[in-house]
Amino acid sequence: MKRKNKPVKNRSLPGNESVLRQLWRDPMGRAGMIGVGLVILMAVFAPWIAQYDVAKMNARAKLTGPSAQFWFGTDHFGRDVFSRIVYGARVSLEVGIVAVGIAAGFGYLLGMIAGFFEGKIETVIMMVMDVIFAFPSILLALFIVSALGPSIINTMIAIGIVNIPVFTRTVRASVKTVKSTDYIANARSIGLKKMSILFKHVTPNVLAPFTVQATLALSGAILTEASMSFLGLGIQPPNPSWGSMLSDARKYMERAPWLVLFPALFIILTILSFNILGDALRDVLDPKLKL
Repeated sequence: MKRKNKPVKNRSLPGNESVLRQLWRDPMGRAGMIGVGLVILMAVFAPWIAQYDVAKMNARAKLTGPSAQFWFGTDHFGRDVFSRIVYGARVSLEVGIVAVGIAAGFGYLLGMIAGFFEGKIETVIMMVMDVIFAFPSILLALFIVSALGPSIINTMIAIGIVNIPVFTRTVRASVKTVKSTDYIANARSIGLKKMSILFKHVTPNVLAPFTVQATLALSGAILTEASMSFLGLGIQPPNPSWGSMLSDARKYMERAPWLVLFPALFIILTILSFNILGDALRDVLDPKLKL
């Protein structure tokens, strides 16, 4: 009598609707979703929200305080701070998403290879990752941008490179955990090929920690971009950046405190929103980690 093969257990991500519903039920998840959603809406609709041209100078309105005409005041060139904040959100999200996309793409591929095939290839990959990880991320990013030249593209590349080891380690650890489970052993026992096991049964089960890491990495990428722009090696004028706005405001902190207050406030709230959302997403996708 022919023996029937037992179905292989596959613990993939829950449905998108289920995840969103659970996040919305959690107060912290709801707060993170609202915060991130507002930043995304501000970036997407920047041309309609901004009141003035971000590069237009107005000598008559230099260092004007917040008012009905200029909600967040003006800077030392007479430029509207609110409009520059709004467009700065677009720059921060653009850099963050592209940089995390670079890091996630390479990190996912390298982590899958290192965790699944192991051996010498794992040793080589992890040695390279350890070398990159040994450098402070901001210093390595500054070194890369200094070598390539300051620009928005090079900023994205630099931030992406320094975040590859984090994704590689996360995916590798997840793959090793999944490989040790019974349902992967069952898949091997019924004769499934390595590539079939990798794509059909391993890949879906590492998406949860990978998604959480990507969400948390966005906040780090935004902060790194702001730090680099603050030092003059990130986003270059006339493109507005929250970091460069803080750098320009240093000379006028006592006369015009709003120049420091609003960019710093939006940096803090944006990073906090992504961190809260990432923590809530982790609790939803892997309740065992919830304290």
